Amino acid sequence: MHRAGSGGRRRPRYDGTMTSAAPAAVLWDMDGTLVDTEPFWMAAETPLVERFGGTWSHEQALGMVGLALEDSARLLQNAGVPWGVDEIISYLTDEVQRQLAVAGVPFRPGARELLADLRSHGVKTALVTMSMRRMALSVTELIDFPAFDIVVAGDDVVRPKPHPDPYLQACAALGVDVTDTVAIEDSPNGLRSAIASGAVTLGVPLMVSLDGLGADALWPSLEGRTTADLRALHASRAGAPGIPLPSITTPQETR
Repeated sequence: MHRAGSGGRRRPRYDGTMTSAAPAAVLWDMDGTLVDTEPFWMAAETPLVERFGGTWSHEQALGMVGLALEDSARLLQNAGVPWGVDEIISYLTDEVQRQLAVAGVPFRPGARELLADLRSHGVKTALVTMSMRRMALSVTELIDFPAFDIVVAGDDVVRPKPHPDPYLQACAALGVDVTDTVAIEDSPNGLRSAIASGAVTLGVPLMVSLDGLGADALWPSLEGRTTADLRALHASRAGAPGIPLPSITTPQETR
């Protein structure tokens, strides 16, 4: 990976003008960060467990926030669902996509506006989610502007969040150095992944607390935030001492 921007470098905007290259990219988690789909996942999990005579509490559902789908499926198996991991993942994905088709994209407050502002300033963007690729693409296709340069989904990586691989893979695809990026997350596992990658990390909690996990900043909301705010955050944190950057594990193939 090369460093996409440092010092006084400038990057062309989408309209051909010039803009600052710091941060070189903003990396977005999807469920709970960009869009408030966690209630959709919970609405799919509960009846599935109950279908087989089990019970599924709100606390158990909260424990699934930010988990890799394979790990979530195993927890549902432990709750009594007698299906294989892949079958559970496919069912949950179908159910959430069905709800999205009815409800549209439930953006978190300020998320769409900030994403559009980043695009207008020529900042690269990536969607880094542990949902399946088909699920992620179904969300991006409902956004009414070209929102992301690339998508890294759960079935694109060998090691999911909280490993750093998803964020490192996104940076490799974008051609940027991870330290030149800001990653936005809402869950503990996602935040751990972003921190481990070496990105400047922004937590925007939704259903679970992110206190004490080591985020560079915690904002209660993205509402009213702009590209300038992310540039200020990156500038204030990019020079701070960090942990050694890990290597990425590249998948041999994706599903």
